[in-house]
Amino acid sequence: MASPTLHHVVLFARPGCHLCDVARATLEAVRSRHPFALQEVDIETDDALVREYGMRIPVVAVDGHDMFEIDVPEARLVALVRM
Repeated sequence: MASPTLHHVVLFARPGCHLCDVARATLEAVRSRHPFALQEVDIETDDALVREYGMRIPVVAVDGHDMFEIDVPEARLVALVRM
């Protein structure tokens, strides 16, 4: 029997961003029930990331695909990481 795939989730955020804090809390709540690898990227560390994500943060990518920006609907995230 094959082991389930551990999904990789990336939160693109910046310090002091309230919406990023809300997204992080949602990610952690879901991860406590449905394990996945979580990486947080501070967009302020790279000018290219600021240009790409600056006005859209927080942005959440699942397995390399940007899936959410600004808001992270918990039910939709669960559906993606449970697969």
